[in-house]
Amino acid sequence: MASLCFSPSVLSCKIKPPITGFRKQRLSLFVCRAASLTFRDLDADDFRHPLDRQNTLLLRAIPGLNDIGKALLGTVSEQIMLLENIGTSVLVSENQLPELHYLMVEAARILNIEAPDLYIRQSPVPNAYTLAVSGKKPFVVVHTSLVELLSQKELQAVLAHELGHLKCDHGVWLTFANILTLGAYTVPGVGSLIAQRLEEQLLRWLRAAELTCDRAALLVAQDPKVDETRIVNSV
Repeated sequence: MASLCFSPSVLSCKIKPPITGFRKQRLSLFVCRAASLTFRDLDADDFRHPLDRQNTLLLRAIPGLNDIGKALLGTVSEQIMLLENIGTSVLVSENQLPELHYLMVEAARILNIEAPDLYIRQSPVPNAYTLAVSGKKPFVVVHTSLVELLSQKELQAVLAHELGHLKCDHGVWLTFANILTLGAYTVPGVGSLIAQRLEEQLLRWLRAAELTCDRAALLVAQDPKVDETRIVNSV
């Protein structure tokens, strides 16, 4: 079980972005907030929703599912997904979009998880998602339109939601669900029947997993007044 502790308030910090060829900029980021409640030794099962736990067990009990998944989640498929995402996105760091980097690092600290790589992708469609490729560090992708739409507190809640997927090992299952369903539909005859059954079970699991990740978002936001309705409608 997790224990609780309070971390010191962050009063202000000064961050220098890289010097461009056109001008030298100095960015000061001031963050004023109450002390954050941190959860020591937080385990995924401490906040996992009961329906998430139940549907995960049901998913793992489907005969042959793991073998099919390993065949479909091959090296080529994973590499295509990885390169397609990071090749069209900007990696967030201490020196590049540092305010977003801080939001991710703080959320990861509260949830007791290593911060994944965070990428920003140019898109008019508000969205955020997590990808976990075997042998690679997992990463979160956030669309630019979502960054522009939400406040910092709302955006951090979205990042925490995505961290919830990683904390509970949802990342691999999310990738697995997308490729498995698509691949099964391409099999003639019985393939469509298998895909339909898998899709139903996967969608039940996904809805339950989202409940868990909403809990992770609340643990980080620590404020029920964060406009979760607007976040849900945006992502």
